[in-house]
Amino acid sequence: MNWSRRWINPVIDKEFRLRMRTPRSAVSLMLYILVLGLVAMGFIYVTMYLNNGNTQRFNSSVGRTMFYVLSFAQLILIAFMAPALTAGVISTEREKQTLNMLLTTQQSSATIVLSKLFSSLSFMFLIMLATMPIYSIVFLYGGISLSQLLSIFLFYVFVMLLLGSLGVMFSTIFKKTMISIIVTYGVGLFIFIVTGLLYLFFLSITSRSFSSSPTPPAYSWVGYILGLNPGGALISLLEPTFSKSAFNVRQTTLNSQAPIQLWLEFMLVYSVVIIGSILISIRRIRPVRGRRNRMKIDRHSHTSPGSSSDSDPEVPVMQPKSS
Repeated sequence: MNWSRRWINPVIDKEFRLRMRTPRSAVSLMLYILVLGLVAMGFIYVTMYLNNGNTQRFNSSVGRTMFYVLSFAQLILIAFMAPALTAGVISTEREKQTLNMLLTTQQSSATIVLSKLFSSLSFMFLIMLATMPIYSIVFLYGGISLSQLLSIFLFYVFVMLLLGSLGVMFSTIFKKTMISIIVTYGVGLFIFIVTGLLYLFFLSITSRSFSSSPTPPAYSWVGYILGLNPGGALISLLEPTFSKSAFNVRQTTLNSQAPIQLWLEFMLVYSVVIIGSILISIRRIRPVRGRRNRMKIDRHSHTSPGSSSDSDPEVPVMQPKSS
C-alpha cells in the first residue's frame, strides 16, 4: 500500500482506470497485433512460395530478413499511434474545462505532465510487449540474438518517448486537440520522411562534387542528416556497418570507423528535444504569463494619467493658497 501511494499518484491512477477499462483499448490492442501478425504471415507466405508455388527453405538469413521487416513495420505503427495517444492529453482537459480543477490540486506541474506522458506511453508499451509472441517466430529459424531484440525494443521506447513528449508539448501550447494532433503528426512526418529525403538530396549533390574533386575527403557530412532519421538509426542498430556506408559517399574501402554511429547520434540529438519538450510543457501548463499580464494591466488601471500620486515625481502637487 505504501509502495502504490509513493509511485502512483492520483493523476496516473485516474488515467490508468479510464484508459484500461474502455473497449477502445482492447480493440486497439487487437488491431495492432493483427496487423503485425498479418505482416509476419504474409512475409512467410511470400518467401516460402515465391518460385511459382515451389517451397523455399526457411533458413537463418530469411529469418533475419523477416526480423527486419517486422522491425520496420513496428516502427511505422509506433509513428502512427504514439502521437494520437499523447497529442490531446492536456488540450482535452482544457476543452472539458477540467484543467483548472486539476491545477488546483496538490500535484505540481511536473507531476501532471510526467504522469500524463507516462500513462499514455504505458499503454503503447503494453501493446509493444504484446507483440513478443510474433517476434518469437524468428527465433524458430535463427539469425537473431536476444541482445539484438532487446536493443530494438529499447529503441522503440526511445522513439515513443520522443513522439510522446512532442505530443504533450503541443497539447499544452495549443488549446484545440485537433490542432495539436495535426502539428504533432506534421513534426513526426518531418522526422520520419523529410530527413530521409534531405539525406538523399544532399547525397546526390555531394557525390557529384566528390567525383569532380581530385582529393575528396574520406567521409562526408551528409551522414549526420541520416542520423536524424529513425529509419537510418534503426538500420544502424540492425547492421553496424551501415553507419560507415552512410558517411562514405564514394563507397570506397576504408579501414577507419564512421565518425559516429547513426543510432547514437539519433539518441543524443533527440534526448535534448525530449528534455526541452518536457520543460516547455511544464512551463506552459500553468498560465503564469497571462497572470503577470493581468497584474500589469491592473497596476496601470489604478494609476491613471490624470491622477496625482506622491510616488510619481513628474506630477506636481498643488499647494492651497493662503488667504
